[in-house]
Amino acid sequence: MLATLALAPLLFAQAVTSVMVEQQYEQRDVAFAELAAGDAPAAIAALEAELAQHPDDPALLINLGSAWSRAGNAERAEFYYRAARDTDQRYNLELADGRWIDSRDAAQLALASVELRALAAR
Repeated sequence: MLATLALAPLLFAQAVTSVMVEQQYEQRDVAFAELAAGDAPAAIAALEAELAQHPDDPALLINLGSAWSRAGNAERAEFYYRAARDTDQRYNLELADGRWIDSRDAAQLALASVELRALAAR
């Protein structure tokens, strides 16, 4: 399964687009538009609804972590980034610069960014 990870500056660094490829194209709402618009509450609602049907999808988990991070809840963000890192599902994500990265590595990078912000805020 493949997905695209758009690494934009600052807090938006972990958002994933909605196109995933397996044997055929499958589109899943991963709240990319809501995150791009800065609407964290709408992104959280959309992602939680989708996560109920696909609880181990790393793209959903990463974006839910990103939404909670944007909403100012680092603890919830960390929870979802860890869940994405630890899920049995994994696939490659394409970064905005064209590089590919394993979804677990992307989740770990997102988790590290939240931890660094928390450390810097002390």
